[in-house]
Amino acid sequence: MRQLLSGNEATAIGAIKAGIRFFAGYPITPSTEIAEYMARELPKIGGVFIQMEDEIASINAVIGASASGMKAMTATSGPGFSLMQEGIGYACMAEIPCLIVNVQRGGPATGLPTKPSQSDVMQTRWGTHGDHPIVVFYPYNVLESFYLTVKAINTAYFLRVPVILLTDEIIAHMREAVELPEEVEIYQPKRKKKSPEEFLYYSEETIYDSEVAYFGEGYRIHISGLTHREDGFPTNKPEVIKRKLDRLKRKIEDNKEKLWDLEYQDIGAEVCLISYGISARTALEAKYIFEKEEKRALGYIRLKTIWPFPDKPLRALLKSAKKVIVVEMNQGQLINEIERAISPEIEIIGVQRYDGEIITPEEILAVI
Repeated sequence: MRQLLSGNEATAIGAIKAGIRFFAGYPITPSTEIAEYMARELPKIGGVFIQMEDEIASINAVIGASASGMKAMTATSGPGFSLMQEGIGYACMAEIPCLIVNVQRGGPATGLPTKPSQSDVMQTRWGTHGDHPIVVFYPYNVLESFYLTVKAINTAYFLRVPVILLTDEIIAHMREAVELPEEVEIYQPKRKKKSPEEFLYYSEETIYDSEVAYFGEGYRIHISGLTHREDGFPTNKPEVIKRKLDRLKRKIEDNKEKLWDLEYQDIGAEVCLISYGISARTALEAKYIFEKEEKRALGYIRLKTIWPFPDKPLRALLKSAKKVIVVEMNQGQLINEIERAISPEIEIIGVQRYDGEIITPEEILAVI
């Protein structure tokens, strides 16, 4: 059935289709429609919606629900996302899967509540303290908001980590006619085979795609934000500490080629546009205008996976390029990561806008 949906509505529908049954959050522009949809629809299917007193409480409620066996998520925007950082770090250390949706708006501080931005890109990677990787996906239209939400939830429960869906005010509020599938492929953690006496929550066998135990099932579970042993209890032994942090890194390193997701056209052209989210739609329009007028190809790469950063596929795709134009709505965030990843012989040019208005095709064409 064809529906007229916003990006936020598609995200909420995708979450429910992927098995989310618990939502805790605090209303904040421009993500509030996700909470509104969940408040209305979750109770109808036996799920739970709680409006918390703030974003700190929200992420902690989500962690508790996930540790008890419910697929759980929250949604927020810049100021709320900042408040969630300690909780996200705890979920990383404790290996608690959940979904965090960050619908970006202008900042810093209260910033521009109703205006778009892409200024949280580096915060998603480095916002928490400590040494650990993260997974971040970024859609560029309403339909992809649905599918990447499903992918984010499946990834979280496959890897046993928090996963971030990063979007922006325009993607969240724009409406498009889409046809969503009745069913989607859902990853379910494996059934437990080991007895409560044998099962260790953080053993080598439970790093990812593993059987998992929840509170209330008769298993002995100790979940801690402290660096811990396989049984979850704290440790100060250097070799165990290193093993734990290597384990967090391996979750991503072992699976990053499955996580990387890019769309590209006309690779081999001398000039290539690279972008993501709403800016990628503008970049694609600029590509079409340029090719119609100039009668020659312009390369185009759109990142759906922001973190882990797809450095290896980018290097391969850009081996023939002479210039790269990075289009993003910030003062230059991902451009630095792209510069690090590709050949130093390729000239990199940024098209950036951060005044609360979307980049136009004309701004990109002027640079080209």
